[in-house]
Amino acid sequence: MVASTHWLASQSGMAVLEAGGNAFDAAVATGLVLHVVEPHLNGLGGDLPVIAQRPGEEPFVVCGQGVSPAAATPERFAALGLDHVPGTGHLAAVVPGAFGAWLAMLEAHGTWSFPDVARYAIAYARDGFPLVPRVAATIAQVADLFRDHWPSSAATWLPGGAVPAASARFRNPDLARTLQRLSDAAAAAPSRESGIEAARRAFYEGFVADAMDAFCRTPLMDSTGTPHAGLLTGSDLAAWRATLEPTVSARFAGRTVHKTGPWGQGPVLLQQLLILDALGVGDLRPGSVELVHAVTEVAKLAFADRDAWYGDPASADVPLEALLDPARAADRARGVGHDAATQWLPGDVPGRTTPTGHPGLARAVAGASRDAGTAVAAAWTGEPTLGTAAPRDVQRGDTCHLDVVDAWGNVVSATPSGGWLQSSPTVPGLGLQLPTRAQMFWLDDGLASTLRPRTRPRTTLSPTLVVGDDEVIACGTPGGDQQDQWQTCVLLGHLLFGLNLQEAIDAPAWHTTHLVSSFDPRVLEPAGLHVESRLGADVLAGLAARGHDVTDAGPWSLGRVSAVARRGDGLLRAAANARGMQGYAVGR
Repeated sequence: MVASTHWLASQSGMAVLEAGGNAFDAAVATGLVLHVVEPHLNGLGGDLPVIAQRPGEEPFVVCGQGVSPAAATPERFAALGLDHVPGTGHLAAVVPGAFGAWLAMLEAHGTWSFPDVARYAIAYARDGFPLVPRVAATIAQVADLFRDHWPSSAATWLPGGAVPAASARFRNPDLARTLQRLSDAAAAAPSRESGIEAARRAFYEGFVADAMDAFCRTPLMDSTGTPHAGLLTGSDLAAWRATLEPTVSARFAGRTVHKTGPWGQGPVLLQQLLILDALGVGDLRPGSVELVHAVTEVAKLAFADRDAWYGDPASADVPLEALLDPARAADRARGVGHDAATQWLPGDVPGRTTPTGHPGLARAVAGASRDAGTAVAAAWTGEPTLGTAAPRDVQRGDTCHLDVVDAWGNVVSATPSGGWLQSSPTVPGLGLQLPTRAQMFWLDDGLASTLRPRTRPRTTLSPTLVVGDDEVIACGTPGGDQQDQWQTCVLLGHLLFGLNLQEAIDAPAWHTTHLVSSFDPRVLEPAGLHVESRLGADVLAGLAARGHDVTDAGPWSLGRVSAVARRGDGLLRAAANARGMQGYAVGR
């Protein structure tokens, strides 16, 4: 089974499975195609976390979240007159980790060579693919930025100087040549494993790194309204490797839910589930005012903890054990009242000072926003809800997701993102963009997520693996700060309320914006609650009566969760999302 956010990617992964490849081979092929066909959502130069499991073994994480440049310090930004990392352009760039993560997983657990898994993506980049309307709309929104300030982006995304039409055949010949050169480097090596390493070196120490290094030295416009050169160098790329790590987990509804470490926001899903368990939400009616209110209030508490405490544990002391303590979760549950909370309330950790007075967080909670007065500012990136109506949302980057399970019981959940065409200028000759994930760092001291050299930003990317005695589920969604809220809705529906995977994904969703946005401009919207209208007018009115600032996002608008599962009897299942009209699940 393969489920992903684009039908061409799902079918490519299924072709690998049909030809005898395993789930890891298929996941890499699927992900590489997503880099080609959803360039507004992710790219070959982006970021990637993976959670996977081999049958009978412990789940593991493949971390493809690249680190900040060695030269990136708060002092360096202060010298430029900046109090935040811009959301677009060279200064926001971190090491592109997605490609290295695909290769690390393929080498350790796959069976195919890199040329074999890459051929689908190469063909689509070279021969063309139908451009989904949202890509065309995104390019149209930033066309003037490309023409006036980012000529390499104009050369790639404005063929003949014009915005490409929706559903037209679109080609990216530079990206095809990049992938082909990487494939050729692998093919020239004497073995599958040495070929994968040859492709890695060509990217991180060879022609790709050289092009990125040279390009970052060229000042280009960003969302500050001023051109800046970047801090990323070839040395930063050469020094980085993807890592295989243990998961972080918690028990819920008789299953073990696995997430990444706190360098990603993944543990916030675990915190929500632990608090919801303490509240006994399984006794509430699905889709009711009471359930939506409880889940929303719990999200506010868990995400406040995320904002205050999460960061890269390789360079900061993150109190994760305390945050996932069921006794603490029960204490946090007692903070859920009848009315919508309007305060930002991270919980205390024994022996630690809760950073409620941190300057950056204080500005965000107070609602301070950036000046959007320049044309370039319209291109700042976040990961929005899929269906919000604001035209500005078309310009923001989003994310992709894929899930794979094979006949042997290997399971993969992966969330590629970053390298968005609208957020970072295209690297000349490569046909790809750099990730702008550094905007998630704070420049004020005092947090685990404060900018430090060669440190992972606290990413929003959050795949999930759920392991029970009779079922293993891989799932995830695009959506930035909303990813672990929409997944909570789906997991509650499936694990507590008896919905099958497709029914749980199709059920009305909601999320709160009462959290510190991970993206520039980093603000909090007090009591903000976005809901799908299918919940019903009475539910929306009931939520408003409790003090929620309710936004009706439309009937089918929030989330793009996909999932696969393997049952104890060996049957496989998959589900895709109707929202956006391009998710696809396939299997046999």
